[in-house]
Amino acid sequence: MFQRFLRPALSLAILSNIALGAAPSDTPAAGASNTFTDSDYSTHVDRLRASLPDNGQAFTIVLQKPFVVLGDGEPDAVRQDAVRTVQWAVTLLKKDYFTQDPADILDIYLFKDKVSYEKYTVELFDEAPISPYGYYSPHDKALIMNIATGRGTLVHEIVHPFMRANFPDCPAWFNEGLASLYEQSAERDGHIVGKTNWRLAILQKAIAAGAVPSFEKLTATDTQSFYGDDRAANYAQARYLCYYLQEHALLHRYYKAFVANQKTDPTGYETLKQVLNETDMDAFQKSWEKWVLTLTFP
Repeated sequence: MFQRFLRPALSLAILSNIALGAAPSDTPAAGASNTFTDSDYSTHVDRLRASLPDNGQAFTIVLQKPFVVLGDGEPDAVRQDAVRTVQWAVTLLKKDYFTQDPADILDIYLFKDKVSYEKYTVELFDEAPISPYGYYSPHDKALIMNIATGRGTLVHEIVHPFMRANFPDCPAWFNEGLASLYEQSAERDGHIVGKTNWRLAILQKAIAAGAVPSFEKLTATDTQSFYGDDRAANYAQARYLCYYLQEHALLHRYYKAFVANQKTDPTGYETLKQVLNETDMDAFQKSWEKWVLTLTFP
């Protein structure tokens, strides 16, 4: 949902107990490209433990390659999240999109509630959280979550480091559109799929007001403008464009074509037209808006 790229040097925190446990998939999935060995991961975990007062007595650490999952909730709950959410999402995202793992070993902090999240984010990273739900910080090589708000943000944020590793020049609209798609996700025929979610109401309201920009304008937004005053509407439009592509069996093709065409089509707009087989994008948008208005989210 949010990415923090720059941050002051972190201060050491006051976390406690780490029980190191390995989730079932201790081997990177097929197509993984990092060169980290078991020894590298072991060294990383040892350093993580040593950086915490009292050897992190309140925390459980689970190795879930290419991540290390760290949580202060019940140990079984942390282990379940490492397998049922992190492993599940990584396996399916790599199956459909990503051939390369992140360049670094990344830590996923699963704070058990709002109090814990706010307290430890300040103590560990020397600043207040930038979102009530969670965010990805490339600077800190970490995904930082208030897991009490649900697992959707976690899956969303997992997309970002993989996109960074596989499509570093991806524009914000598609980076957030794809990540937002999987905020509400499920498995269909062995593939991860997005379902309708709370962003639908924002988009339907904008459609009713005639306030949805053209896809040419959306795809042309730079990072600053995408995250600007119209951020919520931009997220919603980008998400439901990805949802449309998914439901018409075009999303995986679009991703691969966009990556292949990125030098000649950095915004992805021409590739979008090609994948949709559309020359009249105004007519397509009208049709897409009518389709969006038929969608529901209970």
